[in-house]
Amino acid sequence: MATEPILAALDVAAVRRRYGLARSSVLSGYWSLTKPDVNFLIVVTAAAGFWIGAPVSFAHFPWVSLLHTLVGTVLVASGAATLNQLIELRFDAQMRRTARRPLVSRRIEPSHALWFGMSLSLIGAIYLAVTTNALASLLSILTLLGYLFLYTPLKRKTPLCTLIGALPGAMPPLIGWAAACGRLDGNAWLLFAVVFFWQFPHFMAIAWMYREDYARAGYVVLPAGQSKDRFVTWQTLLPSLALLAVTLVPAIRGAAGIVYLAGALVLGSAFLCYSARFAFRMSTVSARQLLFASILYLPVLFALLGLDRKSI
Repeated sequence: MATEPILAALDVAAVRRRYGLARSSVLSGYWSLTKPDVNFLIVVTAAAGFWIGAPVSFAHFPWVSLLHTLVGTVLVASGAATLNQLIELRFDAQMRRTARRPLVSRRIEPSHALWFGMSLSLIGAIYLAVTTNALASLLSILTLLGYLFLYTPLKRKTPLCTLIGALPGAMPPLIGWAAACGRLDGNAWLLFAVVFFWQFPHFMAIAWMYREDYARAGYVVLPAGQSKDRFVTWQTLLPSLALLAVTLVPAIRGAAGIVYLAGALVLGSAFLCYSARFAFRMSTVSARQLLFASILYLPVLFALLGLDRKSI
């Protein structure tokens, strides 16, 4: 009998450990639902849009507004990512790369994910409207709607889903620009074009690496048969060439200096080489190299433009 308090204490400790692990698993599940790796690039492009659209003077830069913009944008993006996984739950369960997602593994209940995603989206849109302006909020809502109700269903219908998905995918710099200026002009749409063309080689690398997974789940992100290789080649090379041309425009127009011009040429040429290598070799190794190059390319390019920009 004297050992009962000790055993009870051990049992309580065990329960606490189990509860702590369960709580940690749930929290990590909600974190995973927001797709933080995707949000990183969204933050980079939204921040670039704000930074380049804001006044050049560093002393008078609206740092607080930038922070509000990024918080609101990430909230909406996180909500969209959550709702996307909810819509695609049945199909994610058929793919190896997504089989361990929180909804598929039942760490998070679908009803909880629905409220979580809707709450994040609504709070983010309202937050942007209150802390920045209505245009930035409207653009974030259009991005969410385009992603969920155009791109997501089209992935199961046509390989042209990449083209449609690239439109909402290129919106974050517009959100940032609108938050900084309250309007959009040609320079804002130039940033939109950079992200728009960048997405094609980036996604072609992913689609090729996981082509069997996508096919197993019924996604038509690549055409079937012999036209697949030709489709991947053109969807990789042409946008990469267009991307190189578009990135030179700020320097040609005098909106950026020689440092940016040199950097854009080097980065664009290197990215084009990786794209060409993948397009002609069509191997998993070249796809991984292109994917890694694409992830590095965008932040470095926008950093150069932001640091070497002139009055726009």
